[in-house]
Amino acid sequence: MAFRTVYIESPSKLSYKSGYLVVRKEDDTAKVHLSEISTIVLQTMQVYISAYLMAELAKNKISLLVSDSQCNPVGQYLPLYGAHNTSKRIAEQLEWGEPIKKRVWQRVVRDKIREQARFLKERDYEREAQQLSQIVPEVRSGDTTNREAQAARLYFTALFGPEFSRENDIPTNAALNYGYAVLLSLVNREITARGCITQVGICHRNEYNQFNLTCDLMEPFRPAVDRLVVDYLAADFDADTRRVLGDLANTHVAYKEGSYRLGSVISRYVQQCLNALNKRTAVEEIEEFRLL
Repeated sequence: MAFRTVYIESPSKLSYKSGYLVVRKEDDTAKVHLSEISTIVLQTMQVYISAYLMAELAKNKISLLVSDSQCNPVGQYLPLYGAHNTSKRIAEQLEWGEPIKKRVWQRVVRDKIREQARFLKERDYEREAQQLSQIVPEVRSGDTTNREAQAARLYFTALFGPEFSRENDIPTNAALNYGYAVLLSLVNREITARGCITQVGICHRNEYNQFNLTCDLMEPFRPAVDRLVVDYLAADFDADTRRVLGDLANTHVAYKEGSYRLGSVISRYVQQCLNALNKRTAVEEIEEFRLL
């Protein structure tokens, strides 16, 4: 089962040979079998990659993240055809009705606020955690009263203080943005692997956003990024913190009476949301998870 995140942080040549990713550096050569890899993150711009390898990454549905000169993810390479019946899946997606989209969005928002409350309670923000828990059942179909935004204000103020704003140019926001970009790439991979397109969402509908559906379905997992930032961010957003955030998929989640990789739980959650949107299962059958 693919689980490894491979970081390329120094000048390298990447190629493919007999099922392996081959990484050649000036003084070293390493090989990793593609079956073990879920994501490759390029943290340097001094990388040459063969077309043969690119084709094999697409066949194996391995995500390739490309970073800019500041080491921030700016692009992702994914398979052009994620499923054999992509055209059918997209046609189904375009037929999703407003009532079911609103009900799934209600569930997504409730899951997100629930996880925010659990994280705050774990960190002894008892009063704020209780406030968030009280908001969960108040989320209506389509979140018409915007409880998500109300919860976000309470949540970030508790974690980072009353002066904190997501608009501030500070290491905390740099780390959060990096982690959310990694999370977005994980959800992108699951959506495209099922033959859907990321542009058509259920709540996010910005004409300039290529990832509307991804931005919808990633919401409940944002606290997993927040936890890593709180636990590992030092005074500066450095390479060590980037590595921790880049390996987000391998953090663990309480799920179905066991402990599972976050990447596996995201995969299940995306599938269950799509099943609900296509009315193959009830919204209530989307399984609950707990971020550890």
